[in-house]
Amino acid sequence: MKKQILVIHTGGTISMMEDADTGAVKPGEENPLSAHSSSLEHLADITVREAFHLPSPHITPEHMLQLKQLMEEEYNKEKFQGVVITHGTDTLEETAYFLDLTVDLPVSIVVTGAMRSSNEIGADGLYNLLSSIKVASNENSVDKGVLVVLNDEIHSAKNVTKTHTSNVSTFQSPQYGPIGIVTKRGVIFHHKPTTVEKYSVKSVAKKIALIKAHAGMDSALLSALKELQFEGVIIEALGQGNIPPAAVNGIETLINENIPVVLVSRCFNGIAQDIYGYAGGGKQLKEMGVIFSNGLNGQKARLKLLVALSTSSSPGLKELEEIFRN
Repeated sequence: MKKQILVIHTGGTISMMEDADTGAVKPGEENPLSAHSSSLEHLADITVREAFHLPSPHITPEHMLQLKQLMEEEYNKEKFQGVVITHGTDTLEETAYFLDLTVDLPVSIVVTGAMRSSNEIGADGLYNLLSSIKVASNENSVDKGVLVVLNDEIHSAKNVTKTHTSNVSTFQSPQYGPIGIVTKRGVIFHHKPTTVEKYSVKSVAKKIALIKAHAGMDSALLSALKELQFEGVIIEALGQGNIPPAAVNGIETLINENIPVVLVSRCFNGIAQDIYGYAGGGKQLKEMGVIFSNGLNGQKARLKLLVALSTSSSPGLKELEEIFRN
């Protein structure tokens, strides 16, 4: 029996066309994937919803919350076994991770996109959509969190990131690699995430900043965040979790104002840890109350802090440390 699959289109390159005269890639009046819905029906019983038609740089956490709510509403109307979301690639990993943290449905959820628009030579959108429907229809996909499927690879939302501006194999999981592959014979998983986190949120109005540490960084921007009434800060720190000493006072000011500061590494492999004992080193920052994240990149840590602070119970420092330990 074919599975019931909900396909949600949100826009992005996968739904755009290249202008033959100017070479500009932009949205058209109609999503070109809509014309191919019937050609996918041999894979599953497909219901299509157009959530919005936006390039992914236009996607906000409010849009991500709308996607969560749309899935829940559609599931309450008619039970389905899987969801496939088409999305622009620039912020695809962020939407996938937000949904991974907030959607609690007993179905497989797959996010996919394309690096080439629908009328370019070698367009990859329809193929990625086909592969994603295969994955969403596979019963082994249900317990692995939100998945990202492109280029015959299956990645977990927590680990995947865009690594190249234009290559079709841009999505990689630097620390752990893909968790499975899509073949002509079917779907093969070879490992799965060990933890599952779910948070109940109804709004995402918190102001969370993301800052990248650099040589010579001082406290000026950090101090400004307090004046701008930001409610949390993510710092992509140097190496294993260090910052220039001139930035320490800015961090201390934020913590004294009960504004949580979460540290990740700006390296794309490894995790931030309190190892070094010099001024600005991880040990000093940890003792000051800085929260260290277990391997997330900056953009995902920002979403996790946003989600954590948006739950009904406002978490304190100890609760946030536990949240970011996972």
